[in-house]
Amino acid sequence: MITNTSLEYKGDLYPSKIVSYEHEGDSIFFNTDNKVILKVTILRDSLIRFRFTTKGYFSNDFSYAIDKTQLHGYNFLELTEEETYFQIRTSKVICKIQKADLRLAIYDLNDFLILEDELGFHWEESYEYGGNIVKMSKFSKDGECYYGLGDKATQMNLKGKRVENFATDQYAYQKEQDPLYKVVPFYIGLHNKQSYGIFFDNTFRTFFDFCQERRNVTSFWAEGGEMNYYFIYGPQMQDVVTTYTDLTGKPELPPLWVLGYHQCKWSYYPESKVKEITSRFRELKIPCDAIYLDIDYMEGFRCFTWNKNYFPDPKRMVAELAEDGFKTVVIIDPGIKIDKDYWVYKEALEKDYFCKRADGPYMKGKVWPGECNFPDYTNPVVREWWAGLFKELVADIGVKGVWNDMNEPAVMEVPNKTFPMDVRHVYDGNPCSHRKAHNIYGTQMARATYHGVKRFTYPKRPFVITRSAYSGAQRYTSSWTGDNVATWEHLWIANIQVQRMSISGMGFTGSDIGGFAEQPTGELYARWIQLGVFHPFCRTHSSGDHGNQEPWAFDEEVINITRKFVSLRYQLLPYLYTMFWQYIEEGLPMLKPLVYYDQDDTQTHYRNDEFIFGNQILVCPILEPNAVGRRMYIPRGEWYNYWTNDLFVGGREIWIDTKFDEIPVFVKAGAIIPKYPVQQYVGELEFDELTLDVYFKNGKEKSVVYEDAQDGYDYKKGRYSFLSFRTIGKEKELIIQLHKEGKYDTPYSKYKINLIGLPFKVTEIEIDNEKIEFDKIGFELNNFLIVDKEFNELHIIGE
Repeated sequence: MITNTSLEYKGDLYPSKIVSYEHEGDSIFFNTDNKVILKVTILRDSLIRFRFTTKGYFSNDFSYAIDKTQLHGYNFLELTEEETYFQIRTSKVICKIQKADLRLAIYDLNDFLILEDELGFHWEESYEYGGNIVKMSKFSKDGECYYGLGDKATQMNLKGKRVENFATDQYAYQKEQDPLYKVVPFYIGLHNKQSYGIFFDNTFRTFFDFCQERRNVTSFWAEGGEMNYYFIYGPQMQDVVTTYTDLTGKPELPPLWVLGYHQCKWSYYPESKVKEITSRFRELKIPCDAIYLDIDYMEGFRCFTWNKNYFPDPKRMVAELAEDGFKTVVIIDPGIKIDKDYWVYKEALEKDYFCKRADGPYMKGKVWPGECNFPDYTNPVVREWWAGLFKELVADIGVKGVWNDMNEPAVMEVPNKTFPMDVRHVYDGNPCSHRKAHNIYGTQMARATYHGVKRFTYPKRPFVITRSAYSGAQRYTSSWTGDNVATWEHLWIANIQVQRMSISGMGFTGSDIGGFAEQPTGELYARWIQLGVFHPFCRTHSSGDHGNQEPWAFDEEVINITRKFVSLRYQLLPYLYTMFWQYIEEGLPMLKPLVYYDQDDTQTHYRNDEFIFGNQILVCPILEPNAVGRRMYIPRGEWYNYWTNDLFVGGREIWIDTKFDEIPVFVKAGAIIPKYPVQQYVGELEFDELTLDVYFKNGKEKSVVYEDAQDGYDYKKGRYSFLSFRTIGKEKELIIQLHKEGKYDTPYSKYKINLIGLPFKVTEIEIDNEKIEFDKIGFELNNFLIVDKEFNELHIIGE
């Protein structure tokens, strides 16, 4: 389209020569003689914003994506003028801007070229709508790879792909189908062992071409708005992802129960059916923390109402479910039924809160209730009103979470499946059409929902999940990958989607386990559960049109596999909780594709299937039927097979035998993995010991465990426990050092330490330099010992 050689000079306009510049604090303005202005802002030494305007002045600077609570600052900034270019130098990178045409190049401090404009910024006048179609093209280096961009049903490495960002209701989408539900215009480039990131913060329909049109050129463009992008320098991919996540924000810590297993279907009703489902989970001893109510719990699909025939006393039902350990989560859609007797509709109508068409009438469209109007969530007054609507659901009835669906926004029986583009939005004081607001509509709905649920859940923590999202939505909500299909191909897609979302800043994501559309075989469901328990959000969900999809809808073997893997997730809850803590504290993705884990190993650059769960567990799902094993890549280092405790040296592809009730799972040598006892729901049991699986390594390794009261906000006052373990393995010795931070006193008093892979026979054990008799710590057969949690250093000595 925009970089085709034959079209380069037909309609495209370019900046001309720089005629002046101004340096104001952290920003430098370059002015050209055809009224183009480039504003370069140094947010950090490794984070630079490039903002272009073609009209001689900038419009109001506003973004829904950027986390305004984050403080930025650089250490060093120097601007110099050379004969043909201006040079901006920070303590991390050098940016050279050509005087002739504003084309720029970015180097590291060793003068290695990281990123270079090809045509650079150019634009096309949009006479149909006004404004510009803004465009950018950059050279691609030999062997360069591209990752990120959130919700894409394609290979992890985007080289050779062209993708589109326009939030779309894609029921039963397929591999390579684009666009999907979410918009994350952020990608990571990697070449010559150097990573960088580009975040194109533009909410119009955007496109990215990664060397599909021309093999050595990457380009991105938008149908309106500004050319406004952030360059993030690594050189490690971890640095890029962390900086982007800081820039767009992180969520608060969820209550621990949210990380348990959830069960959902379109739809569970009436109340007797809901109770039948929850009772069966307890009867079969399959842990479960949440049950979902889809649109049929409402009266005629009217949001914030209950169908009293199906649910005569919702407050009582929700309380009884809670007594059995189930939290109730309900769906809320944006479409408000046009009904003069419906209180939500009447309030919004009276207060003029609905979206309007360009000529004044309210936007009207058909969704589940029939003809509806739609609140303008880009209006802060409307968001505040919407938040207040959750009082009855949350504060009075006791619902614990809210699920936002259909918020792309989706509209039925229209060709483009969404609002007409002339719909008007307040956009927080920056009035615009739906062309600009479409991609952020779902995020602003989730934002308003979050503030409502948080207000009425307090002093507990809120839970919100959304289908549609734009960069920054992770500050308010979790997400899932939409209406997938019960096929092996979709199991492959789900694995990549959640990994990609994780390195795109939106880590709290999962897929509909088993597939939403159509019906999985027992084998496919079992393999999906085995993957899904290693996703941050873990929920089975299905369409009622295609039969049942509870674990007991299949045979006894599938029930047993489901119980085994869901129980494993519940054992790993302290590990999962720690992953989440590191996500919100450090911006570390909870799932790490192998290229993120070890970008210097070129064998990882095209791997799709394997990923690191947290920091120290390697997972590789089984993605084909009738498999008795698979080939997989073990990253560099030493790894223990979780099931057999056999030790493998990585940096190679190997065949791994698997059973139907296993998938390849490995633990990094030296790791300490914390485990709780299996509970049927979070908080069911009181226990007096935390299990620590210690995997021997000849060398050093660090592990951490974060815990708090599992809900509430005391952790923000320092009432948390953060354990730092250091293992030092030698030929005939293992040392475990422990350092604790925080004021929270965990309810257990002991650690059960499982010793795995010791290469010697234990002859002596010392705790804080005091020799301990074996029988006092329950030590037997080199296997485990039970120690008081207050120790500082544990020596295990052998011969």
